[in-house]
Amino acid sequence: MKTAHATARYAYRTSGFVAAAIVLATVEGGKVQIAAGVTADRIGKLKAGELVNFVAQQVGGKGGGKPDLAMAGGTDASRLPQALAAVAGWVGERA
Repeated sequence: MKTAHATARYAYRTSGFVAAAIVLATVEGGKVQIAAGVTADRIGKLKAGELVNFVAQQVGGKGGGKPDLAMAGGTDASRLPQALAAVAGWVGERA
């Protein structure tokens, strides 16, 4: 989990985006690791914990964290591509 979290934190802090939500995921040892970040100006409408849980629930997991950065894990890596593809729609409904 540390790898996904560190990568998300780095991408989030160095992206230069004014308004953004980011989800990163990896599969290691058959387990899914997910990290989500939301820029400060979007926290009123988006929460990283809710976003990461949206993805995690689809891959048989759960997670949590702070409004700006959250982590989760899951067990069904085969469903990860579908879960990630659904992120844009989820964010679009809330942004």
